[in-house]
Amino acid sequence: MARIFIILGSINLFLSVALGAFGAHGLEGKITDHLLEVYKTGVHYHMIHGLGLLGIGILGERGIAGMKQLKLAGWFMQAGIIFFAFSLYILALTGIGWLGAITPIGGVCFLIGWALLALAAAKK
Repeated sequence: MARIFIILGSINLFLSVALGAFGAHGLEGKITDHLLEVYKTGVHYHMIHGLGLLGIGILGERGIAGMKQLKLAGWFMQAGIIFFAFSLYILALTGIGWLGAITPIGGVCFLIGWALLALAAAKK
């Protein structure tokens, strides 16, 4: 279990850096300032939750938290990245407004993930 979240965290951190660089160097002047800010918000949350996944993996390896809740926390964070960050990336690149309705699902996944992480730490 721990290894998968270390791998997912590392992949997501790699992607957040690559997508952030793409946004900074490839999108400026090509999309509106508002959409560029939307894109940057996606990168910001992507990176934070990539670090969260990495932390979950490390905690899992050390066995210092409730494993069931820790595993769920990781999957909720990964789902949050997909629904939150990637919906913002696609929204910024395409301007498809209804994608903004998907973003809050990712935000709720993030909140659940952090709450489960706290519960996992409290259980041990």
